[in-house]
Amino acid sequence: MTASLISPADPVRRRAVSGFTLYDVANSAFVTTVVTAVGGPFLTSLAKEAAGADGRVSLLLLAPRAESLFAYAVSLSVLLQVLALPVLGALADRATAKRRLLLVATGVGSAATVALALVPAGAVVVGLLAFVVANLAYGAAILAYNAYLADVAELPDRDRVSARGFACGYAGGAFVLAVSLGLVTAAEPLGISRGTAVRLAIGLSAVWWAALGVIAVRRLDAVRELPGYDGRATTEPLRAQVASSLRQLKASFAALRALPGTARYLLAFLLFNDAIQAVVALSAVVLENELFVAKGLPKEDATPFLLQLILLIQVVAVFGAAGSAKLAARIGAKNTLLLTLAVWVGIVLYAVVALDGTGAAYVLGVFIALVLGGSQALARSLFSSMTPAGRQASFFGFYELAERGTAWIGTLVFAVVLDVTGSYRSALSSLLVLFVAGGLLLARTDTDAAIAAARQADEAAAVPAPRA
Repeated sequence: MTASLISPADPVRRRAVSGFTLYDVANSAFVTTVVTAVGGPFLTSLAKEAAGADGRVSLLLLAPRAESLFAYAVSLSVLLQVLALPVLGALADRATAKRRLLLVATGVGSAATVALALVPAGAVVVGLLAFVVANLAYGAAILAYNAYLADVAELPDRDRVSARGFACGYAGGAFVLAVSLGLVTAAEPLGISRGTAVRLAIGLSAVWWAALGVIAVRRLDAVRELPGYDGRATTEPLRAQVASSLRQLKASFAALRALPGTARYLLAFLLFNDAIQAVVALSAVVLENELFVAKGLPKEDATPFLLQLILLIQVVAVFGAAGSAKLAARIGAKNTLLLTLAVWVGIVLYAVVALDGTGAAYVLGVFIALVLGGSQALARSLFSSMTPAGRQASFFGFYELAERGTAWIGTLVFAVVLDVTGSYRSALSSLLVLFVAGGLLLARTDTDAAIAAARQADEAAAVPAPRA
């Protein structure tokens, strides 16, 4: 029988943990429904309504294809997250500022999502701006939310609390997605169009994020009563906070350079993770156009199919992550991760050359689900094992930068290739370069040696310096 996560005799900590878990449930609706399922097709539809006879949209001095605008929007929003990350990180390290950042980001993100749901037909600039602001706010909220983990859980419980948050987040995202699917499927009996149903689904995600987010923050306030919690407000100016953060970053870069195996692995992750994130973010737009629009079918018919497919992926991904962990215990984390990357390459190749119907898309969805959770979970755990214990926080700062910092390159490459060729399949095939490059670099990385070097760094740090 599994032991209780937190002792029933510690109600304050249980309340704090419940708040941490609940916030993952709150924000997952935005990612699953807006970013992954309906946001791309919705914005692409707005862009096509505003496009000229040549299929291009006039934006300031640019004239991109309507189909490529969503990929550009994703790239821009993530790039802005990366630029803001150092300042936001400095703020999130302060207890009172961390709470304020989480509340403000939740409010701004949910408000921008509501604005996206209400954007008038053809107002592509307003729609793109609303999406970029919402996704930027989501990144800021996640940064503040992650910073709460060390407050709500003691060291032995952090892995389990973190995993519980992910699991509940998947469940929350799946629930809102299922309700959205119901709205779209029942649009005609309800007397509304499918376009209106999609807008309602986007609005529902915003309300879910805001309402549960506020409740979660109130429960997170229980950390103030936990022993060792430092809730003092800093009097240090923002410029000084950022300068201190940059000095710490410089020292951590020096430590990373002393561990070349860890640095090489981080570069490999930077490449293949970008390709994974691009496939996930752009799959809905690709499938809508290749399986419906390109065949002359009503694009409205794509929405219920996409919602069903992504709901399937959400459910199967839970089993995929568990299966990958068991396989890693038998053949090793690195070999299992390489195997998942080989499956990703196969998924992209099949989508490029042979995807011709919804049945094949469901099969691809199952394979994506089986490797999605596993590849990301194994990548994180493998990096953790080759990180010095005394610098895990700063090294995972690099990991987060790699995760977000390159997540705009794949979508940008996709957008440029699509803009030039007009072919979704050509744009999708361009992501193979990132998968292959990251996989080859990972294969050439001696992870065992990197793990041993990290342990040696721990031992060296534990030896007291000789007295002068």
